[in-house]
Amino acid sequence: MLGTISAPTIGASSQPRNYPMPKHFSSRFALLALFASSACLAANIELIDDSGATVRLPAPARRIVSLAPNITELMFAAGGGSGLVGSVEFSDYPAAARQLPHIGSYARLDMETIVALKPDLIIAWQSGNPGAQIEQLRRLGLPVFLAEPKRIGDVARNLEQFGILSGSEAAGRAAATEFRSRVARLAGSYSGRPTVRVFYQIWDQPPITINGQQMISDVLHLCGGENIFASLPTLAPTVSVEAVLAADPEAIVASGADASRPAWLDAWKHWPRLTAAARDNLYYVDPDLMQRQTPRVLDGAAQVCAHLESARNKRPR
Repeated sequence: MLGTISAPTIGASSQPRNYPMPKHFSSRFALLALFASSACLAANIELIDDSGATVRLPAPARRIVSLAPNITELMFAAGGGSGLVGSVEFSDYPAAARQLPHIGSYARLDMETIVALKPDLIIAWQSGNPGAQIEQLRRLGLPVFLAEPKRIGDVARNLEQFGILSGSEAAGRAAATEFRSRVARLAGSYSGRPTVRVFYQIWDQPPITINGQQMISDVLHLCGGENIFASLPTLAPTVSVEAVLAADPEAIVASGADASRPAWLDAWKHWPRLTAAARDNLYYVDPDLMQRQTPRVLDGAAQVCAHLESARNKRPR
């Protein structure tokens, strides 16, 4: 059916008030309507987060609050850093992240400050943020996207997701592609090498390690390593010195609390029968490169791979 249009719209006051629309006008208007409809559909975002929940946004978020340092870093890496309006303590990478207003720590959120920032999206850490506070944010009507990267490949997926959520889809996709390429190069060099049994130590008193569900264990596997405590049920279990001695790892990799090598790493030399101590396979990696699930985990992985290759070269011939 042909539409109608008022004469003043086309600037011909002598024409009748209404007249049949020419076919070329009808086709053009139909195309415009189609484009407008497509743009509207493109603006709506629907993603499944790492908890399996569907998160819907009417458009890319412009005011984003990050509830973990690794989430902040991932958002910048995905090209959406300019949309961040708040983050938790220790969100210190890249340098621009240090300028963001703090909304408490990842374990204790400042709810009033978060609400005052008027976010249109909150990205939370599923296993790290308090569940009760996350639910409170949802009850306030704030959209929450839960992130929980457990495998190296999850970092690339989060980069793509964060790019979509923040309206920087191309940047997020490019960052994910580069990340996957780096993983492939490391795998090509090290994943087929002879296995090295590894004790990964986060802390000393008490000794804390990681199980097989943590990304660090995936890094060890990428480098041809085997996590001696992979079968333990909790993500960051406490173990005894006796358990480590009984497992007799060939290498010990420690991260500690900051960028300096922890003194307690060398305490393993007190047990000279321990293979890792006997061969001086006591290695350190900056925790920011290993304990944050971000693109920099591959910088840490490169160090771990080199350490494990060193351990292989120390084997008796």
